[in-house]
Amino acid sequence: MEKQEIANRNDIALLVDSFYEKVKEDELIGFIFNDVAKVDWPQHLPIMYDFWENLLLDTGSYGRNAMDPHFRLNKLIPLQPEYFDRWLQLFEATVGEHFTGEKATLAVTRARSIKGIMALKMNQINHPGPDKNIPLVNPGNDQ
Repeated sequence: MEKQEIANRNDIALLVDSFYEKVKEDELIGFIFNDVAKVDWPQHLPIMYDFWENLLLDTGSYGRNAMDPHFRLNKLIPLQPEYFDRWLQLFEATVGEHFTGEKATLAVTRARSIKGIMALKMNQINHPGPDKNIPLVNPGNDQ
């Protein structure tokens, strides 16, 4: 398949669907989605289309708080840095398989940022340091 630019919602759907097919089968993080979160894929995928369409095409189609579900999930299983590393590896591989151009580069940049922020916040919750005076935004815990 020839690589293409990310130009519309159909391209976003291809990216998201291809990515989550990898995630579901992944030995390191698949269980989080399949067994712990028990993701309802028909419900979840359109939300992810909205999320990535908004991030890459600036559509305004996503209006949720992306951190809240991850804070709830982190209460069920502590989300470790290696999980976020693997998520990013799979995402970057998926982008590279299907897409090229400015929006593909933006997708990877945004994914790296998301990974960094989520890993940092979950690590602060899972391994609180001695300075508890540093506030977390929506920490999902009792702080």
